[in-house]
Amino acid sequence: MLRRPKPTDSEADLLREQELFLNSGASSKVNVVRRPDKRRGEAGGGGGGGGENSGEHGGTQRDVVTIADLPDQLPTLTPAPPKKSRFKANSVRFEEEDPEERLDRQDTHISAVLSRIIERDTSSTPVSLPPFTGTAFPKVLRLSEADGQVPLPAGKRSIFARQIAAQRLKEGKTLLHCAPKAETKGQSLPAETSMDTDQPLATTCDRPSAASGPWLVSGQGLGGPDSPAETMRIHRENEAKLQAMSESEIREEQKKLLSQLDPRLVEFVRSRKAQSVPPSTTPSKYPEDKRDQEECLPKNVDNESDSSSAAGLHQKPLEVEMEGVEEDEQPPPPPLTEKELPVKPQKEWVHMDKLEPEKLEWTRDLPAPRRKGTKKAMQARFDFAGTLIPPTEDLPTHLGLHHHGEEPELAGYSLQELFLLSRSQVIQQRSLALSTIASVLAKARAGEYTSVLRGNMTSTLLDAGLLFLLRFALDDSVEGVMSAAVHALRALLVSPEDEECMDSTFSWFRGLASFPLLPSSQEEEDEDNEGLEENMKETVKEKEERKTDYDVARLDVVKGLLKMKLLPRLRYILEVVRPAPRVVQDILEVLTRIARHSSSSATQVLDCPRLMETVMSEFLPTSWTMQSLPLPQSVYGLPLASAMKLLRVIATSGRHACARLLNSLGARERLSRLLSVEPSELLLEPAEALRITTEAYRLWAVAAGYGQACNLYIDLYPTLLEVLLSVHRALAPSDPLLPLQLQRVLAQLSFLTQVTHTAGCHQELQAGVVSSQGSECPPPPPVSWGHVTGLQASLLGHLKGLVKGLDNPVEKERNIALIPSYLVYLEAYYHQLSRQNCFKPVETLQELELLTSEVLLPLLSHNAVQSLMKNLKSFSIVCTVQSGRLGPEITASLPGLASAGWRDRPNLAALHSPFPLLIGLGLLMDTLTGIHKGLSSKFSGLLLSEPVTGYLRSCSQAVPTLSHTSAWLLRHEHHLLFLLLRLAHRLVPHEPKVAKHTSLYHQVALVLLPWLLPSSEYLAHELLSTIVFSKEFISEGHSGGPEAIELSELKLYEDTHHHTAPSFQTVGALLREACVQLPSIRGCFLTHLAHLEASVLVSRDAYLGRNPWINSQLLPELTGPTLPSDWPFLPLVSLYERMGVSNGGGLQVEELPQGALQAVTHCLQWLLLLEVWREDALKVVLPVAKLARLSCVFLCSSDLFLERPVQKLSWGLLRLLTRPSRLDSLDLDVPPPGLASFQDLYSALLAQYEAVSFGDRLFGCWVLLPLQRRYSSTLRLAVFGEHVGMLRSLGVTLEQLPVPLERFTSPPEDSLPLLRLYFRSLVTGTLKRCWCPVLYVVALSHLNTFIFSQDAAAQEVEAARRSMLRKIHYLTDEVLRSHLLLFRLPQQRSELGFDTYEQLPPIRAKRLESVLGARDSSDGKGD
Repeated sequence: MLRRPKPTDSEADLLREQELFLNSGASSKVNVVRRPDKRRGEAGGGGGGGGENSGEHGGTQRDVVTIADLPDQLPTLTPAPPKKSRFKANSVRFEEEDPEERLDRQDTHISAVLSRIIERDTSSTPVSLPPFTGTAFPKVLRLSEADGQVPLPAGKRSIFARQIAAQRLKEGKTLLHCAPKAETKGQSLPAETSMDTDQPLATTCDRPSAASGPWLVSGQGLGGPDSPAETMRIHRENEAKLQAMSESEIREEQKKLLSQLDPRLVEFVRSRKAQSVPPSTTPSKYPEDKRDQEECLPKNVDNESDSSSAAGLHQKPLEVEMEGVEEDEQPPPPPLTEKELPVKPQKEWVHMDKLEPEKLEWTRDLPAPRRKGTKKAMQARFDFAGTLIPPTEDLPTHLGLHHHGEEPELAGYSLQELFLLSRSQVIQQRSLALSTIASVLAKARAGEYTSVLRGNMTSTLLDAGLLFLLRFALDDSVEGVMSAAVHALRALLVSPEDEECMDSTFSWFRGLASFPLLPSSQEEEDEDNEGLEENMKETVKEKEERKTDYDVARLDVVKGLLKMKLLPRLRYILEVVRPAPRVVQDILEVLTRIARHSSSSATQVLDCPRLMETVMSEFLPTSWTMQSLPLPQSVYGLPLASAMKLLRVIATSGRHACARLLNSLGARERLSRLLSVEPSELLLEPAEALRITTEAYRLWAVAAGYGQACNLYIDLYPTLLEVLLSVHRALAPSDPLLPLQLQRVLAQLSFLTQVTHTAGCHQELQAGVVSSQGSECPPPPPVSWGHVTGLQASLLGHLKGLVKGLDNPVEKERNIALIPSYLVYLEAYYHQLSRQNCFKPVETLQELELLTSEVLLPLLSHNAVQSLMKNLKSFSIVCTVQSGRLGPEITASLPGLASAGWRDRPNLAALHSPFPLLIGLGLLMDTLTGIHKGLSSKFSGLLLSEPVTGYLRSCSQAVPTLSHTSAWLLRHEHHLLFLLLRLAHRLVPHEPKVAKHTSLYHQVALVLLPWLLPSSEYLAHELLSTIVFSKEFISEGHSGGPEAIELSELKLYEDTHHHTAPSFQTVGALLREACVQLPSIRGCFLTHLAHLEASVLVSRDAYLGRNPWINSQLLPELTGPTLPSDWPFLPLVSLYERMGVSNGGGLQVEELPQGALQAVTHCLQWLLLLEVWREDALKVVLPVAKLARLSCVFLCSSDLFLERPVQKLSWGLLRLLTRPSRLDSLDLDVPPPGLASFQDLYSALLAQYEAVSFGDRLFGCWVLLPLQRRYSSTLRLAVFGEHVGMLRSLGVTLEQLPVPLERFTSPPEDSLPLLRLYFRSLVTGTLKRCWCPVLYVVALSHLNTFIFSQDAAAQEVEAARRSMLRKIHYLTDEVLRSHLLLFRLPQQRSELGFDTYEQLPPIRAKRLESVLGARDSSDGKGD
């Protein structure tokens, strides 16, 4: 059976197939027959007859190819069904099928490709015979003869092309663009400059001679017969002028020309020169001495990607082409000689008797990299370690970084080359490519490319299909490739420094809790569910299942990997493949990162069949043997710290997951096995033994945080006592493993803190079980208060020793790291002690006084602590302004903490950070002062210290940003600010020195409130209940603040003589009343925040250590702060959402609910107080947002704004919002938060005013405010167009207008439709001075300026001016006519609101006369 040729067949294969065909004797499927050409009038007949007939008639024979069984008429081809993306319906996979089979399947008929094939008619084509020569055959061209031809421009051209060019040169068909050699050598031509400003002056070799003619002047426009001579004359004149000028004059003229010419013209001139000058004569763009300065590293990797799926692996190369690059020209290398060949040719080799240098150029050594000086982006290349290689670096070839690519002289691999190699059939190439990609990813996540590459490297790789590439590589059957893929996946997902930073904060207050690493939620338009009923809409789970792998991975990398069945594959690798130790560590770290993603991801890790069982049995065994080698060949059968950390992170996701680990998977037995002996007795390497015991204590602390695994505490109590007694021995300064020992001790203290909290709840739970028979109350833990009281004395002794050891420079750093955990433990102990039945007040108070005098006060006054406190502002996240420092890469679909380099830069977790110590101190002081009120005054020095005061002052002015990178540390700083405010709340009533700073503390409380993150609802509730609405912290209310406001208003009245309306009440009196109502205002806001009650209770349980009630140590998803930034407007907005929204744009006004008037009054009082005394607290709310929120007063009811308290407060707020500084910052073009545009809100306001305003002056001022000239004319068109009827009731007088009239009349109006509406409303009587004084003056001013304007304008505008002026002249209303013609200037304090001329000024009279005269003349012509 003969097969069809394939595209991959070589010439030898085709010859072999031809021989087989001929030997087989089979008949050909194609026959050559002669058919007459009916188009030429030939008769029918056979092939031979046709030829004769055609010969008789003078025709030509042509070949016609026919195919057997091929019909003359093409069959009807049904259109193929529309192609569907296989990636949309199924998971992404490569399509592997034979192209031949695919062609046979799709092309169902041969006529789809072939039909009748008729030879082309060549009868009319002229035939030229070759010239007669004296030789039998054409002369053979020799290379030596070709080299001796006339020199041509350099470039790669074939021998034949060079011969033809030389022949044309001899015939004079082509002009050379360079001077003859004799002329360039013997003559000195005048200097000429290039149009390039950054090029040096051109030399004689890079410009034309007089003989060659000019480059730019072509003479095409001259048109005469002597145009070539004229062109040369102009050229010679230019040459003479240039020769007479000096170099400085030439450069000066060059600059003038470049500044005057169009840049496009300059580019055209440069392009003409580039076409005219041969490449070999183009000068280098940069002088030799400046090249080193101009060289640059690669600056970009292209972010473009044509792929949206796995097909993206074969996408366009990830590079940016270099445009306009000037390269150093190097002389061409001499021809290759036989001596330079790596292998000498032998005589018996066929056709090797003559050397062909062009074919052997590839055997030369690589040329040196070309030195490139350019500011354009260049292709990035990397070595095998992921290091970026500069394009100018000349690396030796033995490093293996050179290959046969587009630029073989450049070392390194580009990203597209690595992607290509990763799919190679050669195992070593696949492994090498994946390992290199892993190195590039690790460096990119660490931010090492940020300064040299524009764009986000990780995002670029993900868009190119990296995730699918790695997932496919994991399925490779070769273990080496599989291991490299695991390593690359770990480099993509895991940031080691993020993990180290989170581990370092584990022992802090609430340090075991963390935010899920979920990408920011992106709302997608749900078009499929539009118009459907609620029960017909798709659920979130159904939508997720319907999405393709690519759609999921594009938004969330971890979720995409889970959808691509990553977990079963990792389980297979661990269980069946049993890879090397490094691969095992990488897999465990990847699983840990997946578990940190969310509680759902952690549950999937836990539910994956046999995955956790494999981890527990292979990497957390209960028995093992000692390894003889320090680095074992296999870690199977040995306990690993990374496996224990995986259990801890899974346990953090929820109490049920933790219970499954302890009870079903045997984690309890592992804890007992690892913690019952000293680390040195574990038969493990010392460092690994310390790491795994540290992680075991952390897992135990998480379990104790749920009230679980506490019976294990009773069993291991003697061991714990021995560990505590040997702490000082384990923390010897000379120990090389001191950092690991420190982490182990801190983990022990974290566990003891959680056990103490759990034991403190035993009594409450026991009482709850008795009272409710256990129906709703969780069961009491097995550990009670008596089990933990014996530890306090020992730990307090340790703390005293650590405080005394601060004087020792050797121990100071270690002690400062340990003291915060001891303070957190003591806070837990005394907090729970005060709730026990065995609490003895007298003895405890004495104990607390001793603790304060012997430990806390010496600690606060110590020089080491004082020096740490000076770092408060510099190490703060809130106060630190984001500098231009380039940090690690942030990818939206793969959020991280961006902790790269956290040890070397100031932050909360850095070495010399004061925050851990101050948080521990603040917690303990808060608990002690809550038990012993008299101790508060002893800690006043902390609040009054300069570092703390300066820190609070900086925080009051800060505006921090919220993201995953800052949120996990921001919550700790929020704890410190809250604790400082709690201490101030206790000290202000008793300490006059502290009371002087109440305004500062109140300001900090106000700015902290909208910063608080999810899980801090309890802190927000405490601030609202104690400080925010406290009279003691609003010192202006009882220290002459209202009176000062009244005096300032009185002075303003005397200066301006402004007559206020009766509705205006002084702001001072309103503030005095608001201060009296502060308790009621607090109750109003707490009522409107009642929907957060459940979150407040969950947050309270976590903050107060009520462990048995905690369901998860994983904090809520980071969707934003707990309270919105505009929370002071909350009662107004809530009332509007309940009452003022309706369908069709109309307003459905119902009866106000009970208490609505009082709630609105309290809200307005609070806003007035903040605007006057705490203006900075509302600076985060845009002025347009304030105006929009206050507009709810008019929109939520038909008569709410008419109530007297609301009227008074609204007038006061309006006066504050219309101060000159506030008016300048009010931008109505910015959409208010929550609204599409301000225009929509204003349309609703106008409709409400027409319906229910009854001419109210307050509502009228509110409507007039957006009509200022500097705002969009669309707002004014809405009044004079759609709602012109409201002009009859808009009776705000000029005295009542809170905004200067000039803001409405200046600059002149330029909207012709609006001017026509102004004119129409005045002429028709819709707008009258008695009805709407303000807009009457505004319309007069703009129309008068328009009709008498002398500025040139378009024909339509000029016609409108003349038409209006003629109509005004013929008005029957004499008053309106005089106002329009004699208007002079707006004058807000005058009776009319404007000044007028006594008679028409001459220039206006002349204008009027010209318009009327033109009209009369046109009428006369018509007659």
